[in-house]
Amino acid sequence: MTVTQNSTWWKNATVYQIWPASYKDSNGDGVGDIPGIISTLDYIKDLGIDVVWLSPMFDSPQDDMGYDISNYEGIYPPYGTMDDMDNLIDQCHKRGMKLILDLVINHTSSEHDWFKESRSSKTNPKRDWYMWRPPRIDEHGNRQPPTNWKSHFSGSAWTYDELTDEYYLHLFAKSQPDLNWENDETREAIYNSAMKFWLDKGCDGFRIDTAGLYSKTYPIRDVPIIAPDQEFQPADAYTHNGPRIHEFHKEMFAKVTSHYDAMTVGEVCRGSREDTLKFVSAKEKEMNMIFLFDVVLLGTQETDHFKSEKFTLVDFKNAVKGQCEFVSGTDAWSTVFLENHDQPRSITRFGNASKKYHDKSGKLLAMMEAALTGTLFIYQGQEIGMTNFSRDWDISDYQDIDSTNYYKQFKAKHGDDEKAMAEMMDNLALVARDHARTPVQWDDSANAGFTTGKPWMKINDNYREINVKSQVNDPNSILSFYKQVLKLRKNHKDLFIYGEFETLDHENEETFTFIKTYQDKKALVVLNFSDKDQPFKAPEGELLLSNVDVEEATLSPYEGRIYLLS
Repeated sequence: MTVTQNSTWWKNATVYQIWPASYKDSNGDGVGDIPGIISTLDYIKDLGIDVVWLSPMFDSPQDDMGYDISNYEGIYPPYGTMDDMDNLIDQCHKRGMKLILDLVINHTSSEHDWFKESRSSKTNPKRDWYMWRPPRIDEHGNRQPPTNWKSHFSGSAWTYDELTDEYYLHLFAKSQPDLNWENDETREAIYNSAMKFWLDKGCDGFRIDTAGLYSKTYPIRDVPIIAPDQEFQPADAYTHNGPRIHEFHKEMFAKVTSHYDAMTVGEVCRGSREDTLKFVSAKEKEMNMIFLFDVVLLGTQETDHFKSEKFTLVDFKNAVKGQCEFVSGTDAWSTVFLENHDQPRSITRFGNASKKYHDKSGKLLAMMEAALTGTLFIYQGQEIGMTNFSRDWDISDYQDIDSTNYYKQFKAKHGDDEKAMAEMMDNLALVARDHARTPVQWDDSANAGFTTGKPWMKINDNYREINVKSQVNDPNSILSFYKQVLKLRKNHKDLFIYGEFETLDHENEETFTFIKTYQDKKALVVLNFSDKDQPFKAPEGELLLSNVDVEEATLSPYEGRIYLLS
């Protein structure tokens, strides 16, 4: 690997993502807020965090929990004020931590002043800031959307606007119109309002939302039909990693981020290794790193991300291997993560959420993550082992627009089929984004210590068993274990952050064993992903960490060990 250890701070960092609505409420209105975040900064610092990533706190109608921004330079009032935000930046820096924000610039809210002007008339100067197209008239004379593109949130990606008799494009909700990146003036406004404004305030960079979607393929036309049973089709072929996407990111770097000591991490999702490396190759000067979604998307379908299929440990190893080897032999950089605001909880998905193995498998996953190559990202509540909520929850308990839209569409088509509806609810209970958005479980008091009021979203039923208060002074807790593994990762950063990855038991469906190598140093990581004892012969070397107290001749269920080899 051509990177050097003394390069940049964001490579060695451990990042902690905060979803503000569900993190910590300071005033009892049931919604998390910025003062609540500030009150926990010592907790975050003590965990071993270097960077706080704050999900959207901008002014917004909240149709998509803040990813529908109505003012890049304002704060959503229930979260606090600009003074609160300035204080958060200052308090993070005082503790030696950085703060990065979400950069949501593929689309705005339909309530943004830019869009209000754009939709007001076809001759408005901002009309071309968004993507408008005339209707398509079918053989029966009926008005139809311009193309067969499907929104990521179900239904058509086009919404008709009567005022000007045209449709506007929205790859997500109809209240999230796509910006037109082909317009030079639009891009300049984005750079100034969404980026420079915050970097000048002292923020340290951005997680770049939907970073592969800004460039669409022209002319705008129907995508090939890959889901014959659906009216509208996934539009990735003409919307993902389009022909000017690298030009746009190079411009963003040249005009904005290169002038600051800024960290940038992009949400690019899918693509070949060759194409994806172009985003993060140092010589290309676009972004520092991207999220690879191979691991978290295991078992999901491209045409229907709520349809879940079983995957094997070998599938899991393949995904981890691809993530670790992504930058090998290049000048690029990557990330390590198992959770974020769009993913279900990792213990439920990849570990064992039963009471018997919850803690042990949570520690196992922590060990694995801490030993993998790249910048490590941890999502709020992951450090205490928060899980998916119960299958018994009713659809009314789900709050995410993606989940509720999908449910409505599915019910309209399959509502009389009890088996199909039950399977659909099983899938929601496994992979819905809502699982990451239940409030953080701070203690075992009412509402898990998240709020003194009525929480905006239901608290996970297991908060009395899983919470910060019960773990913070317990040396055997998942929280305490996370502190250990993060220290170990930094103490041996050459091996774990920068080391080359090699799997030793690739076809084994019970254990995951790999070597990390950096120059003449080697570490062995052995992880039992089964509920049965597994044979194991300890190597020559020092046991650095284990999630059990006694080193036995076999690996107990969900036991993990890390050795520094002689």
